[in-house]
Amino acid sequence: MQVHGRVQGVWFRDSCRHEAVELGLAGWVRSCRDGSVEAVFEGPESQVARAVSWCRQGPPRAEVDAVDVSEESPEGVAGFRVR
Repeated sequence: MQVHGRVQGVWFRDSCRHEAVELGLAGWVRSCRDGSVEAVFEGPESQVARAVSWCRQGPPRAEVDAVDVSEESPEGVAGFRVR
């Protein structure tokens, strides 16, 4: 998933990690050179949907313009981390 807008320098990645851990999801989140943030969530479909929904809003200082969601094969990662 790619999140576009004012999403770097506003605690998006750490807030996303916190949200994913609270939802019991595995995966990762990272900043991209183009100013977007990329995230991968693995877990129950309903919990992933909640994480994606959270990303559409982001933390208080974020201004999310668009979220591009794509389904991928699971990587089989354990835990959730900021890359």
